[in-house]
Amino acid sequence: MSKTGKITKTNAMRALDSLHISYEYTAYASDGFMDGLSVARAIGKNPDSVFKTLVTIGASRQNYVFVIPVAAELDLKKAAASVGEKSIAMLPAKEITATTGYIKGGCSPVGMKKSFPTVIDDSAQEQPTITCSAGKLGLQITLAPADLARVCKAQFAQLTV
Repeated sequence: MSKTGKITKTNAMRALDSLHISYEYTAYASDGFMDGLSVARAIGKNPDSVFKTLVTIGASRQNYVFVIPVAAELDLKKAAASVGEKSIAMLPAKEITATTGYIKGGCSPVGMKKSFPTVIDDSAQEQPTITCSAGKLGLQITLAPADLARVCKAQFAQLTV
């Protein structure tokens, strides 16, 4: 873990610590929701290595989490196929906090209040490390894609348009 400054750990960071998974965190100025490309710019990272967390609901009413590059768009058909659903839809923004324990723009795939089936876009495997939300606006974590998959019990699949 990076030791740059004193920071209050998030649920995501505590989950990684409990499994002894190495990560670094980066704090950045945020006065509210920022799109993923703006976050990548704010932390000085290539957008191909910065990933966003999308929460969906399947036709079965099961929630799923998809982790894709910030510049990409989730292909709902590919996403549904990756989890064996007939169809999926984005979870309404007003339901994100109640479902995950995180707020929109600060939703991490790690440390949600409940474990959901999670799929990471296979492009993550092309990167030595990827960056995603640490579970709080203004805070990102960077770790190996395999470590993210391990902590989330995630699989990899092609998910983007």
